[in-house]
Amino acid sequence: MKKFLLLLTLLCTTACAKNLAIDPDNLYPQVKLETSMGIILVELDRVKAPITVDNFLNYVVQGEYNNTVFHRVIDDFIVQGGGYDTNYVIKKVDGNIVNESGNGLINEYGTIAMAKERRPHSANRQFYFNVENNGNLDPGRGWGYAVFGSVIEGLEVINAISKVKTGFNEDFGWGDVPIEPVILIKATLLPAQ
Repeated sequence: MKKFLLLLTLLCTTACAKNLAIDPDNLYPQVKLETSMGIILVELDRVKAPITVDNFLNYVVQGEYNNTVFHRVIDDFIVQGGGYDTNYVIKKVDGNIVNESGNGLINEYGTIAMAKERRPHSANRQFYFNVENNGNLDPGRGWGYAVFGSVIEGLEVINAISKVKTGFNEDFGWGDVPIEPVILIKATLLPAQ
């Protein structure tokens, strides 16, 4: 376990050195998400999820989450976004990150976590909010989805997003896409308190 933590610290130090704008000394950075349905404030946990937090913050400070959509909304489950612009064109990906799902944080109501494909280390830029306690997304005998923070203001906004009307999107070939786009207008890393 100590070797694993040392490796995580080394990887985080390397990632932090790439972009000092992410404020690597702030252990619990806060990000303001201005959406078309209201403001959400999240507090991230760099102590338990250093790689995931730094990855997310790199996208934030580069403006990569600005003018993106929440493209997957499932009531009583999740609100997912970060991967597509307002025309539903996929956004650039900086690369996949190590899965930190075993960090002790769980997929409970009001948390933010990284979306991934079936492969364990395939998360990159897409994230989701848990609008229910989703223990089935936590690690067990297999890899889970890495939680890296929680909503500290704006839970009512997330709840409202989770209730929007969705449908099948022909372009994507999947359901649960909001009929009226829900836009993440701007994501901002707030100054350390």
